[in-house]
Amino acid sequence: MNTNARAAGRLRASVFVPALTLLLTAIVALQMARERQDSPREIDAQLLYVRSGTALDRLSLSYDALMADAYWIRALQHYGGTRLSKRSDKRYDLLYPLLDITTSLDPRFVIAYRFGAIFLAEGYPHGPGRPDQAVALLQKGMRAQPEKWQYPYDAGFIYYWWLEDFRSAAEWFDRASRVTGAPWWLKALTATTLAQGGNRGSSRLLWQQMLATADNDWLKQTAQLRLAQLTALDHLDQLAAMVAQYRSKGGQVPDSWDALVRAGFLSRWPVDPGGVPYHLDARTGVVDVAPDSPLQPLPPNLRRR
Repeated sequence: MNTNARAAGRLRASVFVPALTLLLTAIVALQMARERQDSPREIDAQLLYVRSGTALDRLSLSYDALMADAYWIRALQHYGGTRLSKRSDKRYDLLYPLLDITTSLDPRFVIAYRFGAIFLAEGYPHGPGRPDQAVALLQKGMRAQPEKWQYPYDAGFIYYWWLEDFRSAAEWFDRASRVTGAPWWLKALTATTLAQGGNRGSSRLLWQQMLATADNDWLKQTAQLRLAQLTALDHLDQLAAMVAQYRSKGGQVPDSWDALVRAGFLSRWPVDPGGVPYHLDARTGVVDVAPDSPLQPLPPNLRRR
């Protein structure tokens, strides 16, 4: 290529890239405005999106990473907007197609695989409740980057936390442990999962390891939330035992935490790890995390040890 041709190519790129960036930004902003205005109306996915990553790759004129970023932003917008929506019929139908396109455009988009899998696995209404799609997305990442132990590890996490299939979880952890460069503790995690199943101790170990190895703030915050929930569940067991003991002595349910403080069971009102006092039902004596606590909803499968 001669000097003039190269200069012309650089000029086209210098004009095209900012223009494409502005165009994509405008599209996202316009769509956000449309959805705020027309939230009751179902969005026609066929009209808004090219569903084939291969076709989009041809249309993107080699600016795959830029297009992948745009679709990733749209996936975040779709998930976050739907999760925060007050609608009773939340629909996450576009989430997997958007993540699939994102990772087709950029097969090495690690965050899209890892975050996307958690988004997909979250139970309804906080997510679509599709752990099967989450595992499929991670398997796609494994094919693109077989050197990433994090993908089979995340798949094991999904089988453990959302599907409660501990044998499959252990198999995925073992697969992750055999990837070159994988951390030593994956072998121990495999054995713990097989031996202990879904109790709080093994769950706490999983989230502690997630916190220790997380490479971004969102995963760290997710792990911290889950660990706080596990601590709250331990507190609830202890508080329920106190209420039962109080009732056995006095024959009635304590009408508030003050009654337990006066009786010497507590020194002050008990507060959950999120900073909100635990709720005590004065009629039944049932203890729980308050409805307005940031720890809600607690994982139902770990309510009892």
